[in-house]
Amino acid sequence: MASERLTFVTGNANKLKETKYILSQGTPIEVDSQDLDIPELQGTTQEVAQAKCRRAAELLGGPCITEDTALCFKAFDGLPGPYIKHFMKNLGHEGLNNLLVGFPTTEAWALCTFAYCSGPGAEPILFEGRTDGSIVPARGPPTFGWDAIFQPEGYNKTYAEMTKEEKNIISHRYRALVKLRAYLTGLEDPLNA
Repeated sequence: MASERLTFVTGNANKLKETKYILSQGTPIEVDSQDLDIPELQGTTQEVAQAKCRRAAELLGGPCITEDTALCFKAFDGLPGPYIKHFMKNLGHEGLNNLLVGFPTTEAWALCTFAYCSGPGAEPILFEGRTDGSIVPARGPPTFGWDAIFQPEGYNKTYAEMTKEEKNIISHRYRALVKLRAYLTGLEDPLNA
């Protein structure tokens, strides 16, 4: 697999850039991208990721990866989760912070789920990465989703305040991509990913 090019289904330039950077480390994996309009069903992060990747493989007629990111608030038992994109779009950084006013915790976790599908009719394989942290007032450039309000546990910076290198060694995306890269290069059994 490592010698083939892989199609990453995304229209998000920042996600593509991070993914290419992380997958180029070690045994490089060549990544192309294609933006497909795939409706996302409602459900768990895993259900959303599997359905999206399955549909993408059908549309492309070949292997692909998709990515779903969730920002999960402990106070809301994991919500907004996979719906964070819509919450962010409608509420912004300040609105997301305001959701937690009156709750005893601002703890949260960032969850990234990459799905790989070998082609139409194949069952997607999931690779998840999680970073624990908390929701804080926005700090840093507001250029990449909710990065400015997520402060990873053990750090005094938000994702937005970190350099690309700092973020990419602790991020939820990095943790998921390490598992995906290991699978694609034959270093890991997908059932133990």
